[in-house]
Amino acid sequence: MLALRLTRAARLAVQLRRLLVASASAGTGFLLLCALGHALTHPDAPGASSLRLAWCAAPLAATVYLAVAVARADPGTRPRPGLSAIGLGPGRLMAVSATTTALSAALGSVAALLGFLYLRGDLTGAPVDGAVSGVLALGQRLPAPAVVTLLALVPAAASAAVALTLRPRDPRPAPSAGSRRYGRFGAYGWGAARETFGAYGRYGARLASASASASAPASASASASASASAPASASASASASASASASASASAQPAGGRAAGAAQTDPSGALLTQASDTRPPATTDGDGSARDATGPAPATPRAHTTLLPWGIAVLTAGLAVETYAGDTATRDAAPSAGVLLGWALATLGLALAGPGLTHLCGRLLQAVRPGALRLLAGRVLMEESHRIGRPLGVVCAVASAAYAAAALHDADATDFGPLSLIGAVVVAGCTVATLLTAAVEAKHARTDTTDALLRLGAPPTTLRAAAALRAGALLAVFGPLTLVVAQLASLPLAR
Repeated sequence: MLALRLTRAARLAVQLRRLLVASASAGTGFLLLCALGHALTHPDAPGASSLRLAWCAAPLAATVYLAVAVARADPGTRPRPGLSAIGLGPGRLMAVSATTTALSAALGSVAALLGFLYLRGDLTGAPVDGAVSGVLALGQRLPAPAVVTLLALVPAAASAAVALTLRPRDPRPAPSAGSRRYGRFGAYGWGAARETFGAYGRYGARLASASASASAPASASASASASASAPASASASASASASASASASASAQPAGGRAAGAAQTDPSGALLTQASDTRPPATTDGDGSARDATGPAPATPRAHTTLLPWGIAVLTAGLAVETYAGDTATRDAAPSAGVLLGWALATLGLALAGPGLTHLCGRLLQAVRPGALRLLAGRVLMEESHRIGRPLGVVCAVASAAYAAAALHDADATDFGPLSLIGAVVVAGCTVATLLTAAVEAKHARTDTTDALLRLGAPPTTLRAAAALRAGALLAVFGPLTLVVAQLASLPLAR
């Protein structure tokens, strides 16, 4: 009920994005039902029916990708302070997002079933004649378990992907197991702080112990002389206390290098902490247990360029697989499963390389003495590379596939048919809508930065010029890449 209320009370833009998910689910469900109808109409050709079902994986993946992007950009299911007190924690909001996505996809599956039954003539009594009549299984009864399984595939996959993406994560870094501590040979127990191997024999390690042991007799002799003579005791106690405080401050001061001393010790000579460690010593509770006073170290941000070589490698492997599949296939045959596998690998490679390429675009904009405009555009691209990089890579892959298909159609005059057109529209529409949704999400994420720039006096024309510069830089990098990948992919198919 909560998911239904949030769906009904959402804003117009959110409703339009959910309507896009339902439309994509309807197209994908219709293609799955057409694959089932082809299998029922042609029982003697199971290979062709299996290939049709395998090619439905492309619109299915595009629909799931769009559903995940829409769920991430939904402002109604984002965690907010105070919602956990009324039972709406991150886990509950994740369940609400998954349920809302499942409802949208289920609505599209129902629309696909109604359209398929209408074309078959089960609703009006007169089937539709045309190019799709061979995949409608006219005059045959549809198996209900197969229909329910195929129609439930899109909602189940979309909701599972949303739940996996929006699952609650612990913001605190994972505590380290800690390395083994090595004490000096024959020492009883462990030190209060970490000691590395070989610290006992390091130069200057025992100087603090010697100074502490020397200050104890000096203080004892000073107190003995104090009982004998008052004037002498005053000077002796002053000098003893000065030497003791100097030695204590020298032993307690954290050293920045190895030459400043190697260890801190107590009066009994036990090693307390390593001198080359720049952290403050651990505090001790009343029960004698040591606690780390510094807390966990901040997590190091992950560089977005680390996956760029892996993406290039996967892209190269996909093009190689597609070339091999195109060489072994006959000229009049439909694209085989090897071509589908090659395109899948190429799409995955471009999706992995997209954030790295976007990050490099931002760095190139800031090269060679940048001004304020180029610096602002480059910094924004570097910051948003993890948001728009992958959708840009997927759009690049889909554009390359469309270019290669158009080149193949012009060379061989191949007719793809209405089902291929529906699949292409679903895939292209989902990828473009995902990119636009990611761009809107990135814009909302930098709202505070934009407001701060406007308060500082930055003109709105500068912000618009920076946005145009970012778009031009991305087009200058991803445009030639799309053409190169399309040319390499169309060569084996045009032979």
